[in-house]
Amino acid sequence: MKRVRNFRVTFWSVKGRVRVFTVIALCLAALLTGGCHKKKQAAALPPPAVIATEVVAKDTPVTFEYVAQTKSSREVNIQARVRGFLDKRVYTEGAIVKEGDILFLMDKKPFQAQVDGAEAALARQKAAMETARLNLERTKPLTAKNALSQKDLDDATGAFESAAAAVEQAKADLETQKLNLSYCTITSPVTGITGAAIQQDGAYINSMNSQLTTVAVLSPIWVNFSISENELKRYRDQVAIGEIRPPKDENYRIEIVLVDGSIFPYAGRITFAAPSFDEKTGTFLIRASVSNPKGILRPNQYVRARMNGAIRPNSILVPQRAVQQGAKGHFVWVVNKESQAESRPVVVGDLMGDNWFITEGLRSGDRVVVDGGLTLRPGVVVTVKPLDASPGWGPAKATEPKPTPAKKAD
Repeated sequence: MKRVRNFRVTFWSVKGRVRVFTVIALCLAALLTGGCHKKKQAAALPPPAVIATEVVAKDTPVTFEYVAQTKSSREVNIQARVRGFLDKRVYTEGAIVKEGDILFLMDKKPFQAQVDGAEAALARQKAAMETARLNLERTKPLTAKNALSQKDLDDATGAFESAAAAVEQAKADLETQKLNLSYCTITSPVTGITGAAIQQDGAYINSMNSQLTTVAVLSPIWVNFSISENELKRYRDQVAIGEIRPPKDENYRIEIVLVDGSIFPYAGRITFAAPSFDEKTGTFLIRASVSNPKGILRPNQYVRARMNGAIRPNSILVPQRAVQQGAKGHFVWVVNKESQAESRPVVVGDLMGDNWFITEGLRSGDRVVVDGGLTLRPGVVVTVKPLDASPGWGPAKATEPKPTPAKKAD
């Protein structure tokens, strides 16, 4: 019996061990089978898709953009030319007036009285001159007959000439008084927008408070912007080595960008460049004259000025989002002929809108990855989609609308 029991225990122990070994073997087989299946799944994944564009070296227009401020091309201080009481303000403050429109009226009564007095003085002097003339005409024949002396003739001649001079002086006084009377009607010397009235109706105007308002010409309007010394030197260096080809006679076309990003419908030309740098800011002032017939631009308004007309010959332009920054500098992903991704170091130039100028590292015909390059590795095979055939894919649109061209200045 004892042997039988020992045999049973031994038999079941061996059987349990076999079961354990079987379970372990099955688990190992399952793990190996699953790993192979995962490898097959990984191998079956499609290559990553990227959006790429083929770069072409060509002459590209380049734009320089600066913060600018508008200024009236002619701002006139309206001042009273005579002393007296301000009778009435005729114009509407802030309204646009034309040349010759009446702005203010001063009290005319004192000046009209002076005109009347000057006219009376002129009439008196004319009467005295007429008497002297008749006396001279009587004296001349009597002197010729020796009835009167030469002194009598000289006295008569002097009296006539003195009376004639008095008449001319009276005429001048009358013109002065008429001119002062005309100054009581104060008109605008230019067509432009008016400012607030500095003096109110009934105020006494003298030399201390003679300024009444201002009128600012709106068309043409000036657009002032400044270029730093570093920017000007870099521009000159690029022109010298042929990276930038300026327009003929430096005749840049100035395009105005409003605060909402829209383009002002009239373009201008540079009319003035400062002869020296500003000693306080170290910048170089440039002024453009822009037609503003509808008065959309107002003085002291901040805008952006774009200088158009320069060309970068044989330049390469890529979207800004295609350029990445690494530990060794800027680089882009390039798809070679075998559809493999390559990391290419580049040297970036100026930024134009949403694109970079690439001065080194790329050549015409290279396919540059624009979207989908953040997860790439060197040598990985990719599926390429053209940039203009994938709207809505990626972080930005493939194409952007072109701005409406601005009209030329009148």
